[in-house]
Amino acid sequence: MSQELVAELKTLLIEGLHLEDVSAEEIIPDEPLFGEGLGLDSIDALEIAVLLDRKYGVKITSEDDRNQEIFASLNSLATFVQENRTK
Repeated sequence: MSQELVAELKTLLIEGLHLEDVSAEEIIPDEPLFGEGLGLDSIDALEIAVLLDRKYGVKITSEDDRNQEIFASLNSLATFVQENRTK
C-alpha cells in the first residue's frame, strides 16, 4: 500500500470530517479509527463512505459484512481503497 494514499486519506479525513483538533501526524495508520483510537463514530463512517465514493469511486454499503475490517484502521481503509478504486 502506498504511503501517498495513506497521506491522502489522512487529509481527506481531517478536511472531510472537520477534525480541527487533529493533525495528519497525530493519525497513526495502525490505530483504530473508532472508539479508543481516533474516536470516530457511526455517523463519521457514513461520511467517510461518501468521501471515498466521491474521490476514489469506492462503494461501501452499510450491509457489507467487511465493514468492521475495512474501517479497523487507516491502513485497512487504504488497502480497501487501493484494491477497489475506480478513479
